[in-house]
Amino acid sequence: MNKAVHFLRITGLIEAVSFMVLVSIAIPLKYIWHMPMAVRVVGMIHGILFIMFCVALVRATRAARCPLSRGALVFVAALVPFGPFLIDRRMREWEAMG
Repeated sequence: MNKAVHFLRITGLIEAVSFMVLVSIAIPLKYIWHMPMAVRVVGMIHGILFIMFCVALVRATRAARCPLSRGALVFVAALVPFGPFLIDRRMREWEAMG
């Protein structure tokens, strides 16, 4: 179980960084400097990481036998900018409990 929750934490943090790169670098490159390829590349990477995060969430929730509310909280945090960083402390506690 610890490995599944740890993988979820790491995947969530990497996915959050990819979202920040998409919003703060790739989108300005597209709309200010007319470089749409930046959004295509970074957007694809972010999308793949988000799918990995969702799979890791299901895997960790099953392995840890977490309540559905906990899984929902982690999922909603992934949708909010900086959410994975805000919930990381709680996820470290869940990881230590396992």
